[in-house]
Amino acid sequence: MAEKCLITNVQRYSINDGPGIRTLVVTMGCNLKCLWCHNPETISGKNELYWRTTLCVQCGLCIEACPQDAILPPIPVEEAREEGSTYHKIDRTKCDLCMKCVDACIYDALAPAGSYLTTDEVLDEVERDKPFYKNSGGGMTIGGGEPTTHIKFLMELLVKGKERGLHICLDTNGFSPWSSYEKTIPYVDLYLLDFKNMDTKKHAKATGAGNEKILENVRKLSEKGCKIRGRVPVIYDFNDNDENFEQLAEFINSLPNPIEGIDLLPFHNWCQNKYKWLGLDWPLEDEESMDPMEVEGFQEIIASRGIPCTIGG
Repeated sequence: MAEKCLITNVQRYSINDGPGIRTLVVTMGCNLKCLWCHNPETISGKNELYWRTTLCVQCGLCIEACPQDAILPPIPVEEAREEGSTYHKIDRTKCDLCMKCVDACIYDALAPAGSYLTTDEVLDEVERDKPFYKNSGGGMTIGGGEPTTHIKFLMELLVKGKERGLHICLDTNGFSPWSSYEKTIPYVDLYLLDFKNMDTKKHAKATGAGNEKILENVRKLSEKGCKIRGRVPVIYDFNDNDENFEQLAEFINSLPNPIEGIDLLPFHNWCQNKYKWLGLDWPLEDEESMDPMEVEGFQEIIASRGIPCTIGG
């Protein structure tokens, strides 16, 4: 029987997650908790329930369907939608994620963040774009969350993906055990690896863990001759300083084999709605998105050390 995993999205025609036109498979569950996470629905590893405010007409059908009394009484639609409203439809302390409210909602205001898919179901969807892969050098990218936290599912997906002739990228934070990464090597064409901060204490403060294991795994992948492309989410007051990028360049140039390059990913706040839909506060909600021009100096630091560097994925 094919392995199953909670998948929040199979995003077709992705052009920022590896070479060419790709299909991005987003798994749910992560072993880090990054302050700036743009996919909060993927963190816990369990399914999550969205309440999409702009679709809710406050009809009350969900109240009747909920066996846990976890739905708050309706209020005027305009009041629920106004900026700064503290009203949230779901009492998350009572909700057991039975999803009966989703079945009752005829406006799609309540929706599960993910669904369980088998490896075969994922690959059937991925292969719908196979003609685009051939013309662009694209393929499947597996990301999350953190896909290596579902190693049985991941390995089955990798093996079957290769059997179907797919080019495969693994988008990973690098924090899982080396034994997990070692298994993937025969099947992964390109590793997309995060470098969040070269200072392990700062890394731990913003993600929940230091970076020693990550850097060790990168070095081991390089020793094995794996193709690696680094990705740096550039975050205000976290890693947006010359010293961090000088240390990153030094580390990259110390690896046994050159990497493909570094992509700088300027901070953006486009995920605000997801946090609201999940009833979560986001500490970076009021931060402005970073202009790509703000990271050009960091790009110059990396490039001046002989490492290809782009802004954007």
